[in-house]
Amino acid sequence: MWNATARRRSPPRAVRTPAGQLLAEGAIGARAVAGALAESGLSGAPVEDVLAREGLVSESEVLKARAQSMGLARLDRASDPPDATVTGYLPVHVCLSHGVLPWKIEGDALVVGTCDPDRLAAALEHLSPDAPPRIAKALVSEADIHAEIAMRYGAALARQAEQRLPAADSCRDLAQATWCSAALAAGLAAPCVAALALAPQVFFAAVVMLALASLAVSQLLKLSALVASAARPAPPDPRRLPADLPMVSLLVPLFDEYDIAGALIARLGRLTYPKVRLEIVLILEEDDAPTRAGLAEAALPPWMRVVEVPRGTVMTKPRALNYALNFTRGDIIGIYDAEDAPAPDQLERIVSRFAKAPPQTACLQGILDFYNPRANWLSRCFTIEYATWFRVMLPGLARLGLPVPLGGTSVFIRRSALESAGGWDSHNVTEDADLGIRLARLGYRTELVATVTREEANNRLWPWIRQRSRWLKGYAVTWWVHSRRPLRLWRDLGTWRFLGLQALLLTTLLQFALAPVLWSFWLVLVGLPHPLTPLLTGNLLALMVTVFLCAEGIGIVAAATALARGPYSRLLPWILTLVFYFPLGSLAFYRGLWQAALRPFHWDKTRHGVSQPGDPDDDLPEQPR
Repeated sequence: MWNATARRRSPPRAVRTPAGQLLAEGAIGARAVAGALAESGLSGAPVEDVLAREGLVSESEVLKARAQSMGLARLDRASDPPDATVTGYLPVHVCLSHGVLPWKIEGDALVVGTCDPDRLAAALEHLSPDAPPRIAKALVSEADIHAEIAMRYGAALARQAEQRLPAADSCRDLAQATWCSAALAAGLAAPCVAALALAPQVFFAAVVMLALASLAVSQLLKLSALVASAARPAPPDPRRLPADLPMVSLLVPLFDEYDIAGALIARLGRLTYPKVRLEIVLILEEDDAPTRAGLAEAALPPWMRVVEVPRGTVMTKPRALNYALNFTRGDIIGIYDAEDAPAPDQLERIVSRFAKAPPQTACLQGILDFYNPRANWLSRCFTIEYATWFRVMLPGLARLGLPVPLGGTSVFIRRSALESAGGWDSHNVTEDADLGIRLARLGYRTELVATVTREEANNRLWPWIRQRSRWLKGYAVTWWVHSRRPLRLWRDLGTWRFLGLQALLLTTLLQFALAPVLWSFWLVLVGLPHPLTPLLTGNLLALMVTVFLCAEGIGIVAAATALARGPYSRLLPWILTLVFYFPLGSLAFYRGLWQAALRPFHWDKTRHGVSQPGDPDDDLPEQPR
């Protein structure tokens, strides 16, 4: 029967326990009921929700029992589809955030479907003034509410996802600036070519000094991060969780991942966080038939579901994240990639740290490692580079109070901070680094947490260059977006963080761009002429040698320290081969620069599932030492 109330009167609070008792009196074993009651007490969630999330009962059975205990009607899209003419009585964002949907009109009452009656009162505060005078509530599954909203508003939500950030904070105007960028590049290249032809010594001397300066600054930053990262805080205790467990929503963007879908579900299934407070959203593009087929062959647990993103003008990971965020209700939003294998207690560690951290700590970044570190030489070098970045550089930057460019996965953000930052830039191919900087500009902090996620090292040469091209293109675009208004950036960050950001992003780009100039000095060592040979006197030569040796020494010490903090001490001898690895980055940089001018939003897809773990247990993450 209908439970109709006056429109301005708050509906009575739902009585949850009887529904759980009704289900417990069914064919569920006593041990399962006892476990559900224990988890209900731990998480604060109704016991019927625990039973559903553990797969002991279906959502349909929960709705039936809840409707019976509360004296409410139960609706579903199949047998009683909603009336499209009444859905506009509540804004779509209110429907999504509160789990409600105006369903139909019965007499003088507006029937509102809800999956959680406790959230209905807050939603009705936003009801349109021209709605019927009485409200009748009915129970509807969250899946039905989401499916109806996606069908009616999916295209509009997809457009909003693309334009979520204000134009001033986004890189989407690069599409209109392509020819201007090309003209600017030509304008800068012309005098360089002229100087090279007319005064090669002066030109080379200026470029070499710029390269040496950027090398010195970048290595000074690395040395500072190395020293700062030595004082590591105690890792969060996964056993000390807050009394009121927060809801955690994990977003997992997928594209063309037929081969890895089953392994992904198994790896995420190892997470030990209470499932009643966890939702994992697998995000698919509308046209991604291979991944859909792969997921169809795997049985999704009740705490996993699929969200499909409608077509749009771009197809990028951040656009998919923005769209799927609408269909989540977590207080903490986490990001994983398709090939990730997180530590089983990772979410407990994240929740424990967030509970103790001040509100200004908006983001926690996990440590990324590889589960195929010994596949070949490229994977060994990639593993050393990742270890240095996540075990030395990022922790050091965080402890120095500098902006932290986030990694693309194992990132966990307070929902309130993410919404304050405007979500992700749908057009930026390194949306993670961009978001980290925007959070810093808003006064938020990012911390590194001692929990590990392993993923697959891209260890084939051309795919590696394509992936690195995308990263460097994104770094260049991110630096440009935030630095195009330098005074505003300076005011937002302050002098220390402003200089730190430039030392990180700008010198990284200059290092890859100018590396060939420094390589040219190998000509001198083999007895070939060099444009600067007449200028290579004692003092200049001594300065260059000193900078080179110091840079190499700092790089070796940082890499060795990073390996010592992880499980890869056997890779220590391979540090010496990085001299042949990093030149690949310069090739990728120039490819990325070309794409930034002509195809700024193109996403070079990295194929996963190519290289399997080197050892049977290599995909089981360890905690860092």
